Parts: sequence; C-alpha cells; structure tokens
Amino acid sequence: MTRPATSTTSTSLGPRQIWARARGPLLLLLLLLIGGLALATMRSTDHQGRLDPRSADPYGSRAVAELLTAQGVTVDVAGTLTEATSATADDTTLLVTTPDLLTEQQQSRLHEAMTRHAGRTVLLGAGAPSLATLVPGIDAARSTTTSTLEPACDLPAATRAGSVDLGGERYGTGTTTADACYLSDGLPTLVRVPGPGTADTVLLGSPDLLYNKHLAQQGNASLALQLLGSRPHLVWYLPSLTDAPADPEAADDPTGAFLELIPSGWLWGALQLAVAVVLAAVWRGRRLGALVPEQLPVAVRASEATEGRARLYRKADARDRAATVLRTATRGRIAPLLGVPARDAHSPDLLLPALSARVPAGAGTHQDLLFGPAPADDAALIRLADQLDALEREVRTS
Repeated sequence: MTRPATSTTSTSLGPRQIWARARGPLLLLLLLLIGGLALATMRSTDHQGRLDPRSADPYGSRAVAELLTAQGVTVDVAGTLTEATSATADDTTLLVTTPDLLTEQQQSRLHEAMTRHAGRTVLLGAGAPSLATLVPGIDAARSTTTSTLEPACDLPAATRAGSVDLGGERYGTGTTTADACYLSDGLPTLVRVPGPGTADTVLLGSPDLLYNKHLAQQGNASLALQLLGSRPHLVWYLPSLTDAPADPEAADDPTGAFLELIPSGWLWGALQLAVAVVLAAVWRGRRLGALVPEQLPVAVRASEATEGRARLYRKADARDRAATVLRTATRGRIAPLLGVPARDAHSPDLLLPALSARVPAGAGTHQDLLFGPAPADDAALIRLADQLDALEREVRTS
C-alpha cells in the first residue's frame, strides 16, 4: 500500500492561511501608524517654534520681538536656566514661557534670581506646579478658555491696552498689594505682584496675546509691549525637557530628574494600557468552539501506533508513564472476568480480593504487580509487561 506523500499535516498552517489570519491585525497596525505620523506632522507644522521670538509661524512670537527691538529693547533668547539667570539684572525683564516645565530645583534657583535683582519677571501660563515656589501667596484656580476680556483694574498697562485676548490659568490673590486684572468668572487672568524696590512679577494666564496670529487683535500688542518693554533688556527664556537641572546635586541623580519629567497622568495611562492588554488576551484566548473530528489521511495499523507510542515513551525515558498504561489496561481487562464492575477496576480494595480468590497467590505479589512502583530500568519494564500478560492468561484460563 502506497501512502500519499504530504509535506504538512492537517493541523499545520501554510503561508496562505498564515497571511489570511495576520493581515487584519497588520492592516490595523499600519492604519494606526499612518494616523499617528499624520497627526504628529500636522501638530509639528502648526506649533513649530511655539513662542519663539525668532519664529514667524502663527504660533511664534517674532512680531512682538521685532516691535520691541524697534523701540530700543534688546531681546536675547535663553535656552537654559543658567543662561537666563546669568543674563538677568536690575534693568532686565525675564520672560519665562512655560515655567511648569521646570523642576523643583530649577524653580528654586529661578526664584533666587528673581529676588536678587530689581527687574521684572513675566511668567506665562504658570500653574500649580510652579506657583508655590516662584510666586508664594498666589494660588492657581481652575483654568478657563481664552476670550476677549476687559481690564477691570487700575494697572496703567492694562487700562491703556483695553480689552485683550486672555484666559487660561486663573489666580487667587491672597495679598492686597497685587494688581488683579482681566477677570474671568470673578478671578483674574493677569496678576502683578510687586516685589522689593522696583522689582515685580507678572502672571499671564495665557500666552495667546504674544502669538503672531493674535498680536494685531484687540489691545494685545499694546499690553505685550508695555509688559515686556518696561526695561531696556529682555531675556526670553524658552524652557525645554532637555534643559539640564540647575542644581548640581540633581544632575548627579538622573533617576529623580527623570521621574519629575513624567506627566502626572502616567498612572491612568498605565492602567488603560493594562486593561487593553487584558482585553486583547481575552479576545485572542477565547474558545473557538467544540473540537471537530477529522478523518486521518491514511489508515494506520494498531501495532504501528503502539510501536510509535512506545518509541516516544522510550525517547522521553517515561518508564513510569508506560508502566501506568500497561497496568491500567490489564486491570480494565481482568476486572469483568473477576466480576468486578468497570468503575471499580482500579480500586485495590475491591480488585485484589477478587483476584486472590480466582488466582491463589500472595496479596503482596498482586499488589506490587498491578499497583506497584515504576520500574527502575528498561529490563524491569519488559519483565513487568511479561508478568502482566501471564497474569491475564491465568485469569482467563482459571
């Protein structure tokens, strides 16, 4: 009999089946990748050079820098805190675009520079992470959307500018000496906190009025020029995640600096990722239904199947498993001959008394033969098989 030659079994998957199963997830992954790249490209295009006085993009601030330069104000750009603090003086205005990006050590050093000089400090969008260190006594309230607001205060710069586009962070002023302007739902979005001598600190809840696209609207240009042009020198500080820590001890602790840069919502993000992983595992591990019997491609003789299983047992050195199979099969065949029900065939208390009554022998011999330990070597396993065959023949002939 000639057997058909096959390269794969009935349960193996060919390239076509593998592609049919994998193309769905691969297509979804490709779409997500393309969408992420497109979104990143659009966001980088719209916000390139954000608040950079050298950028002419809609979200840049080159227009206000050019106007300040035309009025005789020197504008210097600082990319690190060391550059910003070393350039500050009594005749300097220090503009910090995103103070919340600064670490606690950087905020402490910036606050020391603010109190050491009699210049002005303008903080854009300062929130709870930086207010407690940079401007003690001022609290951050719930932020609001940017809209056109009226001055509603006596600050000369605000009254001359009139209505401007402000919003974002709102502040609670605990000191009566602070100027609170441009109220949104009763809380100011511009606060001027006077310091010792001629020094002061200005909080702007939103940087929108400094954008190139918004500078010509309302009184945005007037307010920006008055706040940033009150001193002959302007230091425009652009904090970034690559800015080195100001504290030398913090530079020696990269773990602490890294943890401070992790956004506060990382825990929720990790939780969502864990839930997504569990759902994906449940989806992929779901049952596909009951097993379906399948006809074998060829007819295999029982002796060949027995020899094949024996070779597997021998290759795995599984004498214990082979002995268990032999003893179980023998007990199942002799139990009906001894009048023992099939469900009790593997119970020593029921099978051994019936066997001793039919085949007189020591109870210990039958116990060791049918329920004994695993053979120690292959010779013992062969001897066990012969003894089981002899016992079964004796039961049948008795």
